[in-house]
Amino acid sequence: MTSAASPAGRQSVLRQLLWPFLFTLVAGAILVSLGVWQLHRLAWKEGLLAQIAARADAPPVALPDVGEWPRLVPEDYDYRHVVLSGRFAYDKTVLVFVPEGPTGTGPGYLLLTPLQLGSGAYVIINRGYVPAELSKKLGNAAQPAGEAHLFGLMRPPQQRNIFTPADQPAKGEYFTRDPALIGTYFHLAPMAPFVIDVDVTPGASGWPKGGTTQRDLPNNHMNYALTWFGLAVGLLGVFVSFVFRKFAEAAAS
Repeated sequence: MTSAASPAGRQSVLRQLLWPFLFTLVAGAILVSLGVWQLHRLAWKEGLLAQIAARADAPPVALPDVGEWPRLVPEDYDYRHVVLSGRFAYDKTVLVFVPEGPTGTGPGYLLLTPLQLGSGAYVIINRGYVPAELSKKLGNAAQPAGEAHLFGLMRPPQQRNIFTPADQPAKGEYFTRDPALIGTYFHLAPMAPFVIDVDVTPGASGWPKGGTTQRDLPNNHMNYALTWFGLAVGLLGVFVSFVFRKFAEAAAS
């Protein structure tokens, strides 16, 4: 039978365990705090998804008046379901590239067309997705005249990043949905500071296809939290195993 470590041996082991203990304590605290942070992010994301669903699924309301536009805050209107009427300026339609269309249809474009309201102001309407091979044909196709009555979701301007290619306004090709840029190029004013994504039309089979708004935002925060907590438990297990091994070595010597 292995004898217990002597007092001197225990003191030596405790000295050897000081820095591993401090490392485990600090690293474990960091891992646990990251797990707790992910739980907070989970609660935030679930609240955001609930807010998106409540706004998008609500009965449509009137578009904010032009006088309210300068004071609008994206957090207050994003995904708001609205109804509006006006006349499309089809000759000013632009294409916005998207790497993936709805239901895995591959790369294509969103058709964005200015709509002139009765007040004379303009709103950029995302009429929906078209496959890349049909984009030019559909973008230049003759369209019905008269007033259009639309339902859709308000969305803020799409932000650029360092990887976003440069727009080509002369070709009518863009890589972000930014109404200010489109309005400036075509000299349309006043221009709404938001875009309307039209709803999918029930029973419609042609192009463009509406309802392109992404509502199912990724929500992996619980998995991330469990990963951080699991690493903390694993680290603790490694340290405990290390402690037992050191005391066993001291007892055997």
